[in-house]
Amino acid sequence: MSTLTIFGSVPAQAAASQDAQPAAPRPVPAVLGADLEVPVKGGRLVGYANLDYAASAPCLEPVSAAVAAALPAYSSVHRGAGYASQLTTARYEQARHTVRAFAGARPDDAVVFTRNTTDATNLLARCLPEGTTTVVFDSEHHASLLPWERSVRLAPPAFPGAAVRAADEALAAVDGPKLLVVTAASNVTGELWPIAALAHIAHRHGARILVDAAQLVPHRRLNLTALDLDYVAFSGHKLYAPFGAGVLIGRRDWLAAGEPYLKGGGAVRAVGTPSEGPEGVDWHDDPEPRHEAGTPNVLGAIAVAAACDALTATGWTALVREEERLVARLRAGLAAVDGVRELSLWGPDHPRVGIVSFTVDGIPAREVAEVLSAEYGIGVRDGKFCAHPFLRHLLGESGGGCEDGTASAVRASIGIGTTDEHVDRLVAAVRDLASRG
Repeated sequence: MSTLTIFGSVPAQAAASQDAQPAAPRPVPAVLGADLEVPVKGGRLVGYANLDYAASAPCLEPVSAAVAAALPAYSSVHRGAGYASQLTTARYEQARHTVRAFAGARPDDAVVFTRNTTDATNLLARCLPEGTTTVVFDSEHHASLLPWERSVRLAPPAFPGAAVRAADEALAAVDGPKLLVVTAASNVTGELWPIAALAHIAHRHGARILVDAAQLVPHRRLNLTALDLDYVAFSGHKLYAPFGAGVLIGRRDWLAAGEPYLKGGGAVRAVGTPSEGPEGVDWHDDPEPRHEAGTPNVLGAIAVAAACDALTATGWTALVREEERLVARLRAGLAAVDGVRELSLWGPDHPRVGIVSFTVDGIPAREVAEVLSAEYGIGVRDGKFCAHPFLRHLLGESGGGCEDGTASAVRASIGIGTTDEHVDRLVAAVRDLASRG
């Protein structure tokens, strides 16, 4: 299997059909807050260098505009007869169609709006057939690691092929229903995982696969159908749509049979008398209303769809090319600083998205992040990135000087709106900080 296929690129025919988009790519949309100034030591104001996209990406201007356009007619969805309710319902359902197309989902796949990736993953966990065993790597984000009642946890693999082999062996040893859970791009190292090969292995053993695409979709095109994935989950707030919505996309049968995630209005078709008990409740068998009880986050869904439209219209070629240039600049700059160590599971040449995590010898990660903010106006993330087992694997128990004695690091992450000056400022600041030690 070729490297491109292993790491999730779509087959040529599928790629051609997705690329057959009408118009020429539009200019890259701007982000809100690009002109934000923040105070630094000495009382000066400097332009903010936001290098924390992997935690929450800023809002795209087209996303803000879509939400603003929906607000004047905002109303309830699905059950109102008034014009505003009908219009809002149409916008909400159109958002579902837009997200389905953006993910390259199959026409009959369910698109369930959730709060975020963690919420989406927990929703699926509640819908697994009885006795399902989940196979998951210890390199996963906690959202993929923790929701399962019965799981087999695998050590972080030494190389991509080892991930495929480990999943193969683990799934072969499991009887009954089984689910393989894996990230598409690590939230710690940014490295791309071999999701196409892992999906193939899962299906060979009669298992299904859930892919955490939260860190992939802001950076790369996703085609669920071409990759033959069963379920994907991602968050709007990492996709330049910070309005509190996420999605779970995938096959309907498990979702239709699973206990409703929330029990209330909208999830039912009819409720009988108290004497009938649970048998008197007629739940929707359509997974979308079944798992979206109550009033949904309509504006969040509209925001996610607007982000999907904006990225698709811009064109992935230009976005990926600029990101790769900036990441190369950042990694080369940090590599030239004595005492700085970049974190990687599979080595410096492995394909990755715009995430670079590192440590500075002798300086706790929290101190590095605080100095970068207070003295240079740079925003990064420090800590264990909701991936405690993985950080322990990469750094050991005491690496990075976290307060509880476990591993921690600094994470710089880039996206639309990141500039050469932001990258160069971070490199210069880390060089200065490392020299103080």
